Amino acid sequence: MTDSVPGSGPEEPQCSARGCRAAAVWALRWNNPKIHTQDRRKVWFACEEHRESLSAFLGRRDFLKDVVPVADRDAPPEDAG
Repeated sequence: MTDSVPGSGPEEPQCSARGCRAAAVWALRWNNPKIHTQDRRKVWFACEEHRESLSAFLGRRDFLKDVVPVADRDAPPEDAG
């Protein structure tokens, strides 16, 4: 028995904006300091159209840590030594 269906491999990330199915271009890395450790990063994906609105939503809550291209989403933050 296998856990995957042939041809159902990992898909390209899609924008996290509600109802958007566009390919993600940006990775918005964030955390909620009330529930996550300082070094933990959650990721929302954004297309070009929704980068600003998703960043603003996270920014108003002081959750947004950085925004990087999708390809760099697993790279350490620049301020990590």
